[in-house]
Amino acid sequence: MAKGGNPAPDRKVVKTDEEWRQRLTEEQYHVTRQARTERAFSSEMCSLFEPGIYSCVCCETVLFDASEKYESGTGWPSFTQPIKENVMAFNFDGPSFLKRIETTCNTCDAHLGHVFPDGPAPSGLRYCMNAAALQKVAAKV
Repeated sequence: MAKGGNPAPDRKVVKTDEEWRQRLTEEQYHVTRQARTERAFSSEMCSLFEPGIYSCVCCETVLFDASEKYESGTGWPSFTQPIKENVMAFNFDGPSFLKRIETTCNTCDAHLGHVFPDGPAPSGLRYCMNAAALQKVAAKV
């Protein structure tokens, strides 16, 4: 998708920089609005595997079902695929030899993390997310 264009989101959320600063913690703001990366193994979210749904901390767009979460050993929450094709946008990030694609929330443009081609089935991809960009919003029913 990073080459061919991203799907249209279901909705768009646009806020001023000041509105984002008021809504988010300092760490959430740095990660999501300034495309920073949190320290590896800095969040308990990496080792939590209870059923649930994960959404964007900025706009609450549902991104992942916890059933797609797995232990990647990287120090960041990792998932095999998003809950729906159009919830994320993909952009090339860095030199091509890194094969690193940035993932952003397709609704509010928040930096979420990166996707790599070394994940397990069903997608073969590893959605490596910043925990500061996610919130667990519900138990799966």
